[in-house]
Amino acid sequence: MDQPIITQAMIDAYDEYTHLTLDRRRFMERLTALAGSAAAAAAIAPMLAANSARAEVIAASDERIKGEDITYPGADGEMKGYLVRPANASGKLPAVIVIHENRGLNPHIRDVARRVAIEGFVALAPDFLSPDGGTPSDEDKAREMISALDAEETNANAVATVAFLKGHEESTGNIGAIGFCWGGGLVNRLAVNSPDLRAGVAYYGSQPKPEDVPKIQASMLLHYAGLDERINAGIEAYKQALAKAGKDFTIHVYEGVNHAFNNDTSAARYDEAAADLAWERTVAFLREKLA
Repeated sequence: MDQPIITQAMIDAYDEYTHLTLDRRRFMERLTALAGSAAAAAAIAPMLAANSARAEVIAASDERIKGEDITYPGADGEMKGYLVRPANASGKLPAVIVIHENRGLNPHIRDVARRVAIEGFVALAPDFLSPDGGTPSDEDKAREMISALDAEETNANAVATVAFLKGHEESTGNIGAIGFCWGGGLVNRLAVNSPDLRAGVAYYGSQPKPEDVPKIQASMLLHYAGLDERINAGIEAYKQALAKAGKDFTIHVYEGVNHAFNNDTSAARYDEAAADLAWERTVAFLREKLA
């Protein structure tokens, strides 16, 4: 069977399903209409979704790192997370919070945390579904749970994560955060709510309210996908608010790529060139701002 052709309309339909409607039946009906048959739609759907089998770039057993599942104090209860650091660090290191997409703390985000640790940071990937028992294996269920989270409680748990890392014995106290999709939006809100955050990297994340931008103390690096009309609608207002408030920020728009272009477990949306460039910029930014 020939490789199915994936169109931008199909990618847009998937984005609407995973971020707005959460209605899989309606998505599959629309995908069937776009693909021409139910069989074609069934073949294309997994290519649009993330494939956990492709999640591991840095193995959990890699001798360069030490990783463990931990619990730590949240704002009002216990938080779960995955803590990773370089195996042979001789002293304290800057720390980076790695915030998951709307699928929760899954194998891909654990792998991203390991990638951050390889670059010389203490990395903590929190599970923001901890108040509800943690991330389930069913991604659709995880998305439903994410959409039902209390925003203020989530913001408070993010601020508590900064505080935990600031006082961690292996941390210099210089804290950054990197987030993707839902997590990118949370990085932006965390920058508003935590004066202790020194650097924030938001990949295709929703923007904070312009009136909240003056509260930001962190340096910000903002990555956007050129084809991501839903998220990009908020760029200009955010840019103007950051500039007006005199904040330290850089915005990059990667033309011709889709939302989630960094997620290498999604065959249809991943863009290697954009992902590699954004990651290079991210690591350089974190090293500079957290030194």
